[in-house]
Amino acid sequence: MQLKVVPGLVLALGVLGAGTALADKYPERPVRLIVPFQPGGASDFVARIIQPKLGEDLDQTIVVDNRPGASGHLGIEVAANATADGYTILLGNIGTMSINPYVFPKFRPKPLEAFVGITQVVDVPLCVVVNPGVPARSIKELVDYVKARPGKLNYAAAGAGSNGRLAFEHWMQKTGMKMVMVAYKGGAGGATLGVVQGETQVTLTSTPAAFPHLKTGRLKLLAVVARERLDSAPNIPTMAESGFPDMTVGSWQGVFVAKGAPDAVVKRLFSAVQKSMKDPDVVKHLATASAVVILSKSPADFHSFWKKENDRWARVVKDIGAVAQK
Repeated sequence: MQLKVVPGLVLALGVLGAGTALADKYPERPVRLIVPFQPGGASDFVARIIQPKLGEDLDQTIVVDNRPGASGHLGIEVAANATADGYTILLGNIGTMSINPYVFPKFRPKPLEAFVGITQVVDVPLCVVVNPGVPARSIKELVDYVKARPGKLNYAAAGAGSNGRLAFEHWMQKTGMKMVMVAYKGGAGGATLGVVQGETQVTLTSTPAAFPHLKTGRLKLLAVVARERLDSAPNIPTMAESGFPDMTVGSWQGVFVAKGAPDAVVKRLFSAVQKSMKDPDVVKHLATASAVVILSKSPADFHSFWKKENDRWARVVKDIGAVAQK
């Protein structure tokens, strides 16, 4: 029996075979890791710790590329517009991937439409820190101090779309505090430095951004936003212990690649990132700032988690009226 050759099918199979062959060789050159915030914040902290081990597991150089601006959206644009071949990957977080789309509805592209999630990598606790000039020694004292000075004090935030800003606004609603937000370009590092330098009085920031300044006495730590007290700060109460039981959420981070990347590349990245994050030295270094390694079971599992986070923060943004653009 003579087989009929279908030209379109032959072409499709040829393209598929070529794509698979290219993916099998991945990576053949350095891989760029986009961090959509400036050096010094939680995302940069995590990226620099992951970088050496991930490079070792991929047998390639990993180049960290900080792209701060527009509450992290400039870095999102760069990563989304990169060729979908796995040579540009993104370290996205709760703000850039699940909050910004609802605070800034005009921003394009939309992360859920532009990226494939590889895996979650960490959850980073937040903390309430104040400038040493603020006399408060507890959350209750801080609330009383601010309420006695309505509108006269500032709080720092890593952009209007950051989870720190949304959580702070929600907290002010519940307590009756009135403070003026000062938005800082880039990540939590900039907002934290604003408090260190006395430009603002308080911030809700990540532990990696805050902890180095605690050791030098340039910040005071009043509480951590976590389910339990941290091993690295066992004497500091949680916000739940301080009277705010709904403030337990931290800042998750994950690895993403532009949509359209070959399945084999996605699988290779998933395997390499998972292996890197399980390395004892990586876990140990992340723990110095209380960043907890949390890994997804699969890219599909991460996508499901990511979608639920988008739905959750869409409701929060609507509830507190945090939309920055109509």
